[in-house]
Parts: sequence; structure tokens; C-alpha cells
Amino acid sequence: MVEAVLIDLFSLTANLQSNIQGLLHNTLEAIEKCSSIHAPFVYVMCCQRQGSERKGEQESLLPALRGFRSLKRRLEVVCAQTTAAALYTVKQRLDEKDLSIIKIILPTLRKDLMKVYIDHLFTAVYQFEFEDLQVVPDSESLQISEHRHEGQMLPSQDMALIQSEIQMYLESLPSLNGELTILRSSLIPDDIFLHGFTTRTGGISYIPTLSSCNLFSSSKRRDPQIVVKENLRRLANAAGFNPEAFHRVKVDHANAVCIMGKTEPNDYDGIVTDQKGVTLAAPGADCIPVLFADPVRRACGAAHSGWKGTLLGVSMATVNAMVSEYGCNMKDILVVLGPSVGPCCYRLPHESAKEFHRIDPKCVRLFDSANPYIDIRRATRILLERGGILPENIQDDSITDQNQNITFCTACHPDKFYSHFRDGTNFGTQIGFISIKD
Repeated sequence: MVEAVLIDLFSLTANLQSNIQGLLHNTLEAIEKCSSIHAPFVYVMCCQRQGSERKGEQESLLPALRGFRSLKRRLEVVCAQTTAAALYTVKQRLDEKDLSIIKIILPTLRKDLMKVYIDHLFTAVYQFEFEDLQVVPDSESLQISEHRHEGQMLPSQDMALIQSEIQMYLESLPSLNGELTILRSSLIPDDIFLHGFTTRTGGISYIPTLSSCNLFSSSKRRDPQIVVKENLRRLANAAGFNPEAFHRVKVDHANAVCIMGKTEPNDYDGIVTDQKGVTLAAPGADCIPVLFADPVRRACGAAHSGWKGTLLGVSMATVNAMVSEYGCNMKDILVVLGPSVGPCCYRLPHESAKEFHRIDPKCVRLFDSANPYIDIRRATRILLERGGILPENIQDDSITDQNQNITFCTACHPDKFYSHFRDGTNFGTQIGFISIKD
């Protein structure tokens, strides 16, 4: 069942206002007849001409909007100067109401164009169907589409123009929920390495559980890749790294490690390099983003360590890769555990808890319960120390000086961090990142 209808009048110019009103009236009439019981939300998308007021644009459509009582409270006119701005505003309205099934009624020659915008601004969470709005195309307003037939691929130049338009619009948006904040460890020397752990503030993601500096996109969440890319661009500007030389682990919740410069595995939870200016990153939204630095050999690494990866030894696998690839001495490697779910909040079924109990009984609290509390940080530290990392070269939540603490519990601090455990499936993601300075 369609939850929302988007009527795209964006390409119709002002000199067709009377035609627009007639088209809109007929379209709304059809919607009302077909959905008198389950009336969908209706959004009318039109172009706000340079120098005009939104109110004036909306008033010009009022004659066509009057009389549709069942749609009155569910109908909104969205005016903007670009398709990107208008469609992104519509997306915000859809997300506010948690709507996912959308019918778009639009001129035939706008269909392929609109699909490109949708591919950039939406994810697989949303379902779209299209219906033709019968209108004689205006030669000036359909410049990209006028010489094409529906179903043809847009020229690459036009695809690039659309992407540029979207990027420019997203760059113009204000940051949400405060300034961008980066947590840094005093253990990693800042004259050699650039590093940090992100928090959730300072980006443009607006969905509550993703707000605002979400740094991961997936087909199951509502934040598209292009929004995450803009958040990353803002982070890179603030931190001082090149977002074009940025490499994030491909999470598999296992212990494979990627060596930069060698064949990249399909999936890996650890990554290492000795190349300057290359930024490595590991995500976390309860799982631990772990950073590794060797100031002697000038090598670094990042790992994503959830409960499965912790048991599989992903942190030591990353350390061992630095030793074997770059000749690092175990005693020189520094390891920092970033924000992650703490033993105060994290529980696992008893069978899984047994594995942590075997590492050390202190890694489990209320062991005899059905879902004991688990300390994946303590388990990570113990495995690193057993592997040869010096205790004083590991920074985690055991640090006594709370002013130096960066290993906060993600579940306990909703204002600072994302948490899958706390927020459910549509959760945001922070990262730990590190690079060797040029």
C-alpha cells in the first residue's frame, strides 16, 4: 500500500501556471478517489524561482489545492531552487513519519532523471513506483531530458551534474547538534600520527538515531552514502586528513587483516600500513574501534573488534601483521581502545559468555545468569598482553585519570555516541581513524 505520493511539478515553468493548476487538480482528484480510506501523504514538488518567495509559489497553486478535504492535513507543497533541495526536503518529511513506500507522479521525460536523484539520496529501505503525469514538456525546463527517450541511460556528463548539484546542496547545510568533536589519545604521539575517535555531533544526518555525524551507510538504514560522504568530508576538514585517501575496514566480525598495497581481501576487520598520508579507519557502534601505532617503525593500523572478533583475536592479528610486514617490535606498538559498549551494559547469551569466561573469569559478571554481562575491553587487553604488548602501551577504560579517558561506554552516553545495543537496527556509526603524517 502506497504511504506517500510525490507529484513532481519541478520542471514546469511559471508561464504554464494555469496548466499546472489543472494538472494538479486532476491528479489530486484521482488520488482522493483511489485512497479515500487510507489516504497517503501527498507532497507537491515545484521550483522556487530565483528571487521569489515560497509563499508566492504556494499561493499560485491554491486554486488547485482547495476542496480536497481528505488530503488537507496530509498535503504539503515543497518549493526549492534545485531538484536536490526539494527532494531532500521531501525525504526529511518521509523520514519524520517513517514512510517508505512512495509513488512518484511526474512528466515522462523526468523519470530517468528522477531515478538518478533517488539513487543518490535514498537507500534500499525505500520502495518507489512511478506514474506518468501527462504534460507537454517545456523545452527550456527539460534540458537534460528533451532529446532522449525514456529508458535510455543519462549521459555521464548529466550524471556528474546531478551528483555535483546534490553535493553542493549538502555542503550548504548547517551542522546539527553542536560542533564536530574528535577524541584523541595522549598515548599516540601527535608529531608522527594523526588520529582520533569521532562522536555523533557536527554532521548533517537528521534522523534521530543517526544524528548527526553518522559515518556508515547500508541498505538497511535511511542515511544514503552521499550524506555519509559529506559527514566524512567535514570530519576530514576538521581533522586534517585527505578523504580521498581514506580506507575503512570491510566488517566481517572475524580476524582477517588487509595489508595496504597488497591484494585486498573481500572482507577484513583489521588494516595496516606504513604509507604516509593514508588514513585507516575502523567503525564502532558498541564494537571497539582499536587503533595501533608504532612510532619507531612508523607504521599504524586499525581494527574493528566486536565480541566475535575479540574471541577470534582480531587485535593480535593486526599487531602480528605490523610485525611481519613492517618489522615492528612488539614492545614498541601502542594500542588504544575507543568508545565501545562497556561491561555495565553489554550482555550475551550464556553459551557465548563461556568463551569470555575461559579467557578470564573477570571478563564476565553474573556468569550463572542466562545473559551475563561481558567485558570485551578487558578480554581485548588480556589477549594483547598475552601476545606481547606491554600493559603500559594499552589505553582502555582502566585508565585512572578520567580526564584522559576516551574509552567511554557508547550505550551510556546517547548525547555523545551511537549504540546498536541502545538504538536498534537504524543505528549510526562512529569511527576510529589513524594515519602517518607526511
